Amino acid sequence: MSTLYDQAMEEMMTTIHEWFDEQEKRDDLESVVKRTTLQMGIFNDIVLDYKPGRTTVDSLDLGLDDDDVKLKQAGAFTEEQVRNEIGPKLAEVVQERLDKLADTPLADYRFTLRGKFPTTEGKLQLTLLEWINEEKRKLLLERIHTYVDKNLENSTYPTKPLDSFFLTSHLLDPKLFPELDVAWTIGQYDRIQELNQGRPEALAEHRGEITRAVTAWAENQFLPQYYDVQSSAYRTNEYSLKPGATLQSNIETQTDQHLDEHGKQQTSEAQPIDLLLYAAVMILRFEPSYSKSKGVTFLELAKQLGSKRAARMMTEGSGTYAKDGIHVRTEEVECKANDVFALMTIHIRKEGAGAYQQALTFITHLLKQGFPKSYKIKLKSSVKQYLPIKGLAKSDTHRFFANALEYPELHPLLEEYAREAIQEFEFYEDTEGEKSCMPGSYATFGLGLVDEQYFPLVEYYMGEVDDEHQLIQDKFIAAFVEKQGVTAQSIPALVASLRRSTDSLKLKIQPELENEEILELLVRQIQKLEHYEVERVVYPIFGKVEKLTTLARKAEGRRKELLLELLQAAGK
Repeated sequence: MSTLYDQAMEEMMTTIHEWFDEQEKRDDLESVVKRTTLQMGIFNDIVLDYKPGRTTVDSLDLGLDDDDVKLKQAGAFTEEQVRNEIGPKLAEVVQERLDKLADTPLADYRFTLRGKFPTTEGKLQLTLLEWINEEKRKLLLERIHTYVDKNLENSTYPTKPLDSFFLTSHLLDPKLFPELDVAWTIGQYDRIQELNQGRPEALAEHRGEITRAVTAWAENQFLPQYYDVQSSAYRTNEYSLKPGATLQSNIETQTDQHLDEHGKQQTSEAQPIDLLLYAAVMILRFEPSYSKSKGVTFLELAKQLGSKRAARMMTEGSGTYAKDGIHVRTEEVECKANDVFALMTIHIRKEGAGAYQQALTFITHLLKQGFPKSYKIKLKSSVKQYLPIKGLAKSDTHRFFANALEYPELHPLLEEYAREAIQEFEFYEDTEGEKSCMPGSYATFGLGLVDEQYFPLVEYYMGEVDDEHQLIQDKFIAAFVEKQGVTAQSIPALVASLRRSTDSLKLKIQPELENEEILELLVRQIQKLEHYEVERVVYPIFGKVEKLTTLARKAEGRRKELLLELLQAAGK
């Protein structure tokens, strides 16, 4: 046993030393930490994963583990040995290396060594060392307060995403801020967003950093105080309320407090539960549709803890929007919106253009204010119209826009709505699988079928389609060709659409392309594309490139020249 023990210790220590030696060889350490004042060092965490003969040390925990049976077979040590003998010796090795690196950019102000070991009792994961460089910690705190004062509270200039990457987490680090000031912290997050308004891509990046930080805080610090947490097979957390777990007295703000139009807390007495609700709102408002279930989960967990505001948010919405913005009632229509569930409820009380105009205005206005674009409509109407396109979901959302399209005077308003709603990676909440479709789909499809003045809208829509997760554009293209034909006016929209088509689409438009003028217009439009796009556009019309080659060989005159140009555009 002693030989096996010595071999194991030597393997683990050698692997630790190799990791540190490799990092010390880097010649970019100084340049990395000089990018921002908010980074004290590059590494703050390593994971030692002991597997006999293939032990690893990495700054990333890849989470790849053998099953428990293999772990027990590999486990030569008991949990007690790991905790009392092996762990302390490994911590001592890392501590010695850190002491020599304390003032270098390699180590952050804190450094954690975690270990993963197979034991006779199964897999064991534990923290072996938590090291803090007090001088670096104090210096970082000074830099944080200087940054907040200079770049947030007393500045009107946009900030850098890299600064937000570090600051958002620092503000929730209990080693830096043992007493969490929720209202102040949320205020800094809101200020970052305010300073970066008008720069959509940068703002999205800053919001992503904020959401990442508050989500990590919720999952790793706040919720485990009240819930037992298990990770499911799908890597999502499952929460079970601990016996007797309740919110501490005065832990929630007064129930009449709410968020303003920026999602900002209107209270100076915010408590940790408010930060959980803030995280939920950030996810629901700004994260992609596939992430929104986590935001709803946070609200449900807060409600279980007795949060009255969470319960109210689930019935009335997050409180982000003014009450007259989420509930409108007239003689013709009643509209309600709940951003927590991304739901618009529309009751057409008096069928007619006026009712749909008011409803469209209601929806578009909310989308412009940041209402989740991956929403759905619950419609109460006596009319049941659907677009003349096979394969679309027969949902209330579809029916609402099909009903509205019956009124030509509303078409400009429908285009305005579509251009506001269209966004890559977002999908209507009441569609899934083969019928999933991006917001704005029904309005765009309907308008594209009725009037050529909306062909540019079709082109814009197709430029945003996430064709890895949406297939229904094929259904539209088939209906579009049948309704609008292949003309000088329709060809740009047709080509833009075919760029997003799938291999299952087949168009019977070769007879129309016997007309050399039409064929030339198509070729000229296709020649603007990259080689790989040309093949995608050509396939639904001619099939594989080999078939196009055969057609070109058999053709004569001007038609032959055009088909050869098409082959050349495809890089053949």
